[in-house]
Amino acid sequence: MELGLLYSGGKDSTLAALLLNDFYDVTLVTAHFGVTDDWKYARDTAEATGFDFETVELDHDAAIEAVERMAEDGYPRNGIQRVHRHALETVAGMRFDAIADGTRRDDRVPTVSRAQAQSLEDRHGVDYIVPLSGFGRGAVDRLVAATLDVESGPSDEINKADYEAELRALLVREHGEKAVDEVFPDHEQTYVTGFLSRR
Repeated sequence: MELGLLYSGGKDSTLAALLLNDFYDVTLVTAHFGVTDDWKYARDTAEATGFDFETVELDHDAAIEAVERMAEDGYPRNGIQRVHRHALETVAGMRFDAIADGTRRDDRVPTVSRAQAQSLEDRHGVDYIVPLSGFGRGAVDRLVAATLDVESGPSDEINKADYEAELRALLVREHGEKAVDEVFPDHEQTYVTGFLSRR
């Protein structure tokens, strides 16, 4: 069965790919808005880890709506939720039998409710799988430390193909540099560069 995994090149989505690889033909899918070329970092990680890779361009209006929501709210949660749901819908409409993401049990954003997951599956005829839903941050960190070569640092310094980089760029364009600091809290991002050793 073919599975499309929403992919950023970070530790969570890479670990999710490894967990699913024994059961599915996994294709890493980086969804983007065409605002930056950061998707290339995810492509590089896919090559380093040996997974098939594709990109899909999302509706630019969804990004604009998310940015306006974040600017209005003063925090990113609702905007990122909107973009994640849009990305899942887009990938679900592709050729895959199943779709997945790298969200963990204790993630605050993005999240998908049981009702949203069921609706997605019913409307698109796919299975929605969340392989890290039983893993907390500590468990993920230990598995990653034993398996993956990872770079980490502040979110504005790590090259990663997640929604945040493009949303930051749009926020600057629409509302200025100061808006990014007002909306996004400081946090650490990860970028996978390969395996520590082959499994």
